[in-house]
Amino acid sequence: MTDIDPITLSTVWHSFQTLVREMRHMVTRTSQSYLMSQLKDVSVGLWLADGSTVAMPQGLLCQFMGTKFAIQAVKEQFGDDLHPGDVILTNDPYKGMTVHLPDWGFIRPIFFEGELLFFTLVRGHQQDTGGSFPGGYFPNSIDIHAEGLCIPPTKVFENDKERTDVMKLIWNNVRWPEAVRVDNYAMVATTRFAEKRVHEVLRRYGKETVMACIKEMLDRSERAVRAEISAIPDGTYSGQAATDDDGTILDEPVWVRVDITVKGDAITVDFSRSDAQRKGFVNCPFAASYAIAVGSMMLLFDPALADYHNEGSLRPITVITPPGSVVHPLYPATVGAAPVNVGHQIATSVHDALAKARPNRAMAAWGKRRGDYVSSIDPRSGRPYVRTTFDYDGSAGAVTGHDGPTGPLSIGSLATVMRSNAEEMEIRFPWRLLKWEAATDLMGAGRWRGGGGIEWRATNEGSDGRMATGSSDGDMTPGDGIQGGYPSPFSRTFVLRDGKPIRVKPHRMVEIKTGDTVVKISGGGGGVGNPTDRSPELVALDVKNEMVSVDSARKVYGVAVDPVSFAVNETETKRLRAQPPGAWEVSIDEQKLTVEVIPAHSH
Repeated sequence: MTDIDPITLSTVWHSFQTLVREMRHMVTRTSQSYLMSQLKDVSVGLWLADGSTVAMPQGLLCQFMGTKFAIQAVKEQFGDDLHPGDVILTNDPYKGMTVHLPDWGFIRPIFFEGELLFFTLVRGHQQDTGGSFPGGYFPNSIDIHAEGLCIPPTKVFENDKERTDVMKLIWNNVRWPEAVRVDNYAMVATTRFAEKRVHEVLRRYGKETVMACIKEMLDRSERAVRAEISAIPDGTYSGQAATDDDGTILDEPVWVRVDITVKGDAITVDFSRSDAQRKGFVNCPFAASYAIAVGSMMLLFDPALADYHNEGSLRPITVITPPGSVVHPLYPATVGAAPVNVGHQIATSVHDALAKARPNRAMAAWGKRRGDYVSSIDPRSGRPYVRTTFDYDGSAGAVTGHDGPTGPLSIGSLATVMRSNAEEMEIRFPWRLLKWEAATDLMGAGRWRGGGGIEWRATNEGSDGRMATGSSDGDMTPGDGIQGGYPSPFSRTFVLRDGKPIRVKPHRMVEIKTGDTVVKISGGGGGVGNPTDRSPELVALDVKNEMVSVDSARKVYGVAVDPVSFAVNETETKRLRAQPPGAWEVSIDEQKLTVEVIPAHSH
């Protein structure tokens, strides 16, 4: 448009982008729970009154990309009974269009000169939300009510005055009410901060100018994304991914299947061939499934657009999720593990499909999640605790032209959830960290290899307790490699008791004794391209850095590397690469707890 100068447009646009980054920084610095303050399991954002996304921050896709549906639920619930200073809380996947019960969202309508113009949201993972097991990841709940406190859209502040009776009722139904209370106040305060910042922009530029800028922002993003889609050949591209089981019917994979149809400058993402909803807790609610699907697709667009996506980016994308499926369960289906166990498969299946559509930007599967919840008594204080962390997740998958980074975790969070600080973990919980490192060979090989897998060991110095492996994955269903790249290796969890390893599978509940050592061996990302096309110099560097063993360099990559000097033997390498490559895979010895490269399917 011609009546808004480029400087004003750019300033308004970046003001909102900066605002949401400040919001995320504020809530993580003022909250106190391990999940929010240390791991940054929190998301924020800004939306128009009709639910259109204005600014997308860093965060967990499932927590904020589908917020327009939550805003619609709030407006349906309250109609005209929304006023300045109101704050609405919801965590209900069915009535509040959220993710799963641990993710509480505080939504504030933002008025200016008496008119409702915006909504802002802070959503974060709470230390507890009630339910049959601390933390909310119990695999055998009979329905969603057994998973915890279900909060439909509920006013918890009116005219910036707390409804203390409502909040006390809510906190009375969680196990650590004081910790949750502090985090909740940090979240509410951050919504008030957002309101203040938005008012400053509106007063400086005027409502008409700001709203015109937003319209232009959305239109420009739409044009940019449609141009990206137009560069993809028309056609239908299919992908799939699975989680190990649903926690109730064990060792039976649950599949997410997608057909992505590109037609001109629009895309339809159809999950109709996915499995029916399950009795177990892996089902992913509609709003979260939509969010992960559209957000995952954006990773295959031009990276220059990353900081500018908004509702305009979503307009060309249609998502189909059949009601009654694992990507659109019906009440009262359980959804505790939704963001990980089916949520991550949504992202992986989308990338699997788009790798065929855009091979120059193909992305292999990321390492699977290895989460757990440990609940016991801390003998130092005599108080109960619940510990969860992302420390032992695998790393990123490779992309065409680049190795997967070692360290980033969780495709569902776009790597914005953090691994913890080792000392912080030991201070907060009675666990002593013994080992935490990238494990040699524990990634998908390829011309561009995946990010390294992780080996993590810690000893329980507290009381006997229980461990729920509810958000784990990857023992049976590794992520795929792309274009001849190797898949993400299988993952394993063990409890070492009296020196003997006890295998623990995902989605189980196990006893943890004082002195037990938990061992997590987590497969890294998948590879892209044939490993024998990888530069010998890069293979030698990986050997030097202990990412790849000398044995794997020879067997898998066809590169002879001197184990002392790390020099490449060019003659032997040429001979190795002239031979037909063997079929190899990464295996974990379940008695020695070591990683080794063996002939494929030899076990």
